[in-house]
Amino acid sequence: MDQKIPAIIGAAGVRRVKEEGDHATPTGILLLRRVMYRADRVPAPVCALPLEPLAPADGWCDDPSHADYNRRVTLPHPARHERMWRDDDVYNIVIELGYNDAPPIPGRGSAIFLHLQSPDGRPTEGCVALREADLRRLLAAGLTEIEILPPA
Repeated sequence: MDQKIPAIIGAAGVRRVKEEGDHATPTGILLLRRVMYRADRVPAPVCALPLEPLAPADGWCDDPSHADYNRRVTLPHPARHERMWRDDDVYNIVIELGYNDAPPIPGRGSAIFLHLQSPDGRPTEGCVALREADLRRLLAAGLTEIEILPPA
């Protein structure tokens, strides 16, 4: 779409080589795989991507030693994981990005999402966070990929 949108990224900045837990956002062109949202909190975004409501039992495996690494899982789950049904609002709209998923390589990073910014503007753990109005506008306009540029 040839637009530069203000975004919040990982606390460690952007990196060409991402590792699990480094708090960096990976560089590259990342495809948007599917949009998930909290139907109990926000209306479904308009988009051309697969759209799914989140449920309280949704999680994401971030344990490099487990076969479900970097995949959506149902909780409870035996391996280390992230809860997708969060108490804050950052996953009210959350988009799975095509990073380290075809197939996942253990330790190269997991749970890299495009999601909403926190109200205090704190950095992410490696994701990309946008304001809700920007994210909804881009999805409605047909956004299917984002490009994270390497550091200058």
